[in-house]
Amino acid sequence: MSDQVWLSHLQKHRAIAVIRASDMQLAQKMAMAAAAGGMRLIEITWNSDRPGELISLLRAELPNCLIGTGTLFNVGQLQEAIASGAQFLFSPHVDSAMIQAAVKQDVPIIPGAMTPTEIVTAWNQGASCVKVFPVQAVGGVNYIKSLQGPLGEIPLIPTGGVTLENAQEFIQAGAIAVGLSGELFPKKLIIQGNWQAIASHANQLMQSFNTAYSDNHSTEFPYN
Repeated sequence: MSDQVWLSHLQKHRAIAVIRASDMQLAQKMAMAAAAGGMRLIEITWNSDRPGELISLLRAELPNCLIGTGTLFNVGQLQEAIASGAQFLFSPHVDSAMIQAAVKQDVPIIPGAMTPTEIVTAWNQGASCVKVFPVQAVGGVNYIKSLQGPLGEIPLIPTGGVTLENAQEFIQAGAIAVGLSGELFPKKLIIQGNWQAIASHANQLMQSFNTAYSDNHSTEFPYN
């Protein structure tokens, strides 16, 4: 998948469900609930239970979704993830060898960065876009807004502090998309197995983008 196609998916869907679980079946249910709520971008972190197996399974079960992975720390893990069918790759840091390996195989990679120097370094090395993490620790929405002046050409995906309530504020501040984990999958609902409530959270998130887009453009935001 080319970077341009990946960016078009981000612009269309706006939110990534980030799933980290110590049990593969639990992670599968979390993914299915997010998809039932209308989310189409799903990340299975590589430190989850049997991530490669789960990615392959979800690729078959959710053909309308893009299934990727995150928390990749080295080229070896990245190659395993690609072999498992991961359609996009997140890392918590900037690693030139990982970026080059992903670019060679035409799989979008999104390194994690915090400072302008790290963001520009990742972009110049070939990243499709850059994850700003943990965004809440450096100012949240205001930080993303402040970066737009000098770094507006670089697509940013803030994570770590994005909530159902502030997600659309990050988009309005200039982020191309956002990533949500704990806010989308509250521990209480996971323990209860209340997948309908989690699907409702996902749907609430997608509807917030729909409403924001309609207010600004008088047309429906095409998140489905």
